[in-house]
Amino acid sequence: MSIDLNSDIGESFGAWTLGDDAAMLGLVSSANVACGFHAGDASTARRVCRIAAAGSVAVGAHVSYRDLAGFGRRFLDVDPVTLADEVVYQLGALQAIARAEGAEVTYVKPHGALYNAIVHHETQARAVVEGVASVSPALAVLGLPGSAFLRLAGERGLRAVAEGFVDRAYLPDGTLVPRSQEGAVLHDPAAIAARAVRMAEGREVVALDGSTIALDVESLCVHGDTPGAVAIARAVREVLDAASVAVAPFAP
Repeated sequence: MSIDLNSDIGESFGAWTLGDDAAMLGLVSSANVACGFHAGDASTARRVCRIAAAGSVAVGAHVSYRDLAGFGRRFLDVDPVTLADEVVYQLGALQAIARAEGAEVTYVKPHGALYNAIVHHETQARAVVEGVASVSPALAVLGLPGSAFLRLAGERGLRAVAEGFVDRAYLPDGTLVPRSQEGAVLHDPAAIAARAVRMAEGREVVALDGSTIALDVESLCVHGDTPGAVAIARAVREVLDAASVAVAPFAP
């Protein structure tokens, strides 16, 4: 069996460095590259795409609300036409940068507050779907299982790919514990790696209250901006390899 392993990459901005992109790109199979609205800049994105292309890592557009100050982690009540246009803008910019480095953007993953909003926010979910589809119906989208976003994407003819988060805690309803709550982000590499194997093989995860949630996913996310991210990703890869779970991109 196989599973995709994705990470948020390219979130450095100007003089500020966030995460170790080169190390993470040596461990994951898909890179969610920041498009400049929550983090990242042109030079960072181009460097990431260059490394990804050399390592056969799939490139995805990590689109966001226009919120650099809040790192895209604040809900914005954006007009749906504007939101669709801003998805197109971010996606188009990354497409050009990727192609300049011999890579191709094959999927789109919303970031942060936008990702969480479109689990239930039908209007914004539809706006993101329409933005992606207007650029290319061949693009896949990555999102939370059972979300309005994935449902609408499938109805629109896009490939809808469900993902699980190995380093985030879950609520019993299958949504993520808000980052403002204690225990929302996990840090123990061994525990996270064990969760990754359970997600990949058992298609389930234990929620914050101890209940077990069914989780049918094609991709696993390990965040690149948390302390010890590289050690966590390495532990996940080692445990997946030991369990004979191949790590490969879901996107062609």
